[in-house]
Amino acid sequence: MKFFIDTANLAQIKEAQDLGVLDGVTTNPSLMAKEGISGEENVINHYKAICDIVDGDVSAEVIATDFDNIIKEGEALAALNPKIVVKVPMIKDGVKAIKYFSQKGIKTNCTLVFSAGQALLAAKAGATYVSPFIGRLDDISVDGLGLIEEIRHIYDNYGFKTEILAASVRHSAHLLGCAKIGADVMTGPLSVILSLLKHPLTDSGLAQFLADHAKAAGK
Repeated sequence: MKFFIDTANLAQIKEAQDLGVLDGVTTNPSLMAKEGISGEENVINHYKAICDIVDGDVSAEVIATDFDNIIKEGEALAALNPKIVVKVPMIKDGVKAIKYFSQKGIKTNCTLVFSAGQALLAAKAGATYVSPFIGRLDDISVDGLGLIEEIRHIYDNYGFKTEILAASVRHSAHLLGCAKIGADVMTGPLSVILSLLKHPLTDSGLAQFLADHAKAAGK
């Protein structure tokens, strides 16, 4: 399972990269705005800075919602760095654009997916990744992990190469649930990745080891 971090914060991206388990980054306009990044040139430079930190794919989202401008923005983003994956919304013109990009060899991430039918369309169009937002589904009392399971079943039925990128992952239970189902990728905040480190028995066991060592050393 690949671990992506869902942020535009360079310090958090570097921390995840330094941990040695990071496979990529996902971003969106909201995350850019959260970091105070605005203006086309600043956004482009920020994407370049992210690519300089990570080894894997970096999803960069288009703003346009019509076919021609999605293509224009997507090609410009893809030209920034081979690591860039063009993030396209699950809309009619978005699906058309994904097909265009896939034929041109440009990697894509179909975002804002909330149903198995949408995921099927994205795969048919040749998306590199499909991003079901499981946390947002849970927010409206719909089983987000259940959607991951449905998509996994459909993709396995037909051998689709599109990778399931579980998005809006809120906590370790989400992450582990996705891993059990067989999601190819998860993306979430750094806190979700770091939460896997913690277990009370690890903490108490380490404390005991250190106390025993100190006691033995003092003899």
